[in-house]
Amino acid sequence: MSATDEIDDSAAPLIEHLAELRTRLIHSVIAFIIGMIICFTVWNPIFNFLTNPLCSAMAERGQEDCGLILIKLQEGFFVAISISLLGGLVLGFPYISYQMWRFVAPGLYKNEKGAFLPFLIASPIMFFIGASFAFYVVTPLAFDFFLGFQQGSLTGDGSEAVANGVAGIAFQGSAQEYLSLTIKFIVAFGLCFQLPVLLTLMGKAGLVSAEGLGNVRKYAVVAILVLAALVTPPDVITQVILFVVVYGLYELSIQLVKRVEKKREAKLRAEGFYDEDEDLLAEFDDEEDDLK
Repeated sequence: MSATDEIDDSAAPLIEHLAELRTRLIHSVIAFIIGMIICFTVWNPIFNFLTNPLCSAMAERGQEDCGLILIKLQEGFFVAISISLLGGLVLGFPYISYQMWRFVAPGLYKNEKGAFLPFLIASPIMFFIGASFAFYVVTPLAFDFFLGFQQGSLTGDGSEAVANGVAGIAFQGSAQEYLSLTIKFIVAFGLCFQLPVLLTLMGKAGLVSAEGLGNVRKYAVVAILVLAALVTPPDVITQVILFVVVYGLYELSIQLVKRVEKKREAKLRAEGFYDEDEDLLAEFDDEEDDLK
């Protein structure tokens, strides 16, 4: 066999993988577009659902009108497009995940498939939990905080404030700005809730350890504080909530990684690959370090 034949044989699998990847990507894009078209046809009910936290917060303050305005002529169209993009991703995500699994699964061993599949299922579930937490808990608190800076509009048209010589400050929000803020909350918390899934998967792959995560805890606290300041508006309440939630997820991740390590150690012991003498020696070294 010539060198040219060997090169051609080695290039063939790569071409097949690229063709398979292209097919999976095309199917994923088609699923996303179908979901986007479906959401575009019903964007009004979706938008009404997304405005529930704002309307509830305004109703509690005695403001019955929670209507949003269109500052630009084309703003309504872009609101519908934004909702369609988000909805298309949500509706198409299960099929997109399936296509990703179909592409990756043939290259995995049986035990690797069993390890990877639960995380693939847990990822959208955790995102949904984070998004729900943001929508039903965080956004009502944040909107109530922001609406507290109004002045003179609580009586309706602010006529009492004008009679007293006080300038009225009333909320007249842009539909696109409100939608952008709400989506930002939902996506930020949804992604933050992926932390246990990501760290546990890295722990299963041996990239991180529970001890290592515990040792960098103080740096993680600083990183979480910076993250809370970046992905949330300048609202102390929201930032504190995000910090508490993400730090709790970080501690949960450490416990999950510990569990993974214990299972790995038990499996190695059962297969006879774990050296008991080395284990006792390591424990002795740890006790000696503590005495020092």
